[in-house]
Amino acid sequence: MSFTMVVKDEASKIETTRLEDISELSAIIRIAGNINNNINVTIENNAVARRVFKLFKEIYGISPSITVRNKKLGRGLTYILNINNKVKEILEDLSIIDNNKYLSIPKEYLISDEEQLRAYLRGVFLVSGSVNDPKTSRYHMEFILDTKEYANFINKLLNTYDLNSKIIKREKNYTVYIKEAEKISDFLRIIKAFSAVMYFEDIRIYRDHKNMTNRLNNCEQANMDKVFMTANKQINDIEKLYELDMVDLLDEKLKTVIEYRMKYKESSLKELAEIMSFETGTEITKSGLNHRFRKIREILDNIENK
Repeated sequence: MSFTMVVKDEASKIETTRLEDISELSAIIRIAGNINNNINVTIENNAVARRVFKLFKEIYGISPSITVRNKKLGRGLTYILNINNKVKEILEDLSIIDNNKYLSIPKEYLISDEEQLRAYLRGVFLVSGSVNDPKTSRYHMEFILDTKEYANFINKLLNTYDLNSKIIKREKNYTVYIKEAEKISDFLRIIKAFSAVMYFEDIRIYRDHKNMTNRLNNCEQANMDKVFMTANKQINDIEKLYELDMVDLLDEKLKTVIEYRMKYKESSLKELAEIMSFETGTEITKSGLNHRFRKIREILDNIENK
């Protein structure tokens, strides 16, 4: 079962009030309904179809007739719920029509309080939404809607919760999408799919931890590479001095540095400074040590430029 199906299954079982039911059903009919002299609601998810059937029965005392068909590609079933009683009353109550005119967006009373707004967004997700499993490579949630005006309306509702949703046109439809993991998790909370939130957050935390570990490992490897390159350059300089029989001509400080670098070839400058300070009893800093290696390099440069 896909993560989208898991979320829809959970969201379809939430206990709600009558006002919330009306708001949720309004979104469902607006998106998935085909309206003539009757109402046909086409659903591609069994749990959502049962939810819609229950909403009609509990709000209006009507049991829709159901037609089940195979999907065109033969994968899964499509459920068509038909309502031919109280059609005008239902459509007006759900703010789908007003004075026999179709409303592109519902009236304010359907989303006038927090719970009704959440219910409306839940209805939108049930019939137009999908969300990637957090285990996949990218976080993504989207809603496929039919008109630009309605897409803008849904986008505005989502962004009342600061979800950073955006709109893109795809062929004949408009897609409202959310890309940020934290915002997707927030939306799941908004529609009260709390088990899905827990699953999503567990995976997100694991992924974030893994990514952080990888970044730290990469950073550590980069630092190790830098240490190796620096030490290797210093050792090459020292070996050139030996080849030129120049080491005995250096002052004691530089001789000591050479001795310790050749003894601790893989140590970083910081580590080498600490070792020298401990073993010689003379405090030497990383910057002081670096200065001495630069001096060795200058001696070689002067010789090579002659």
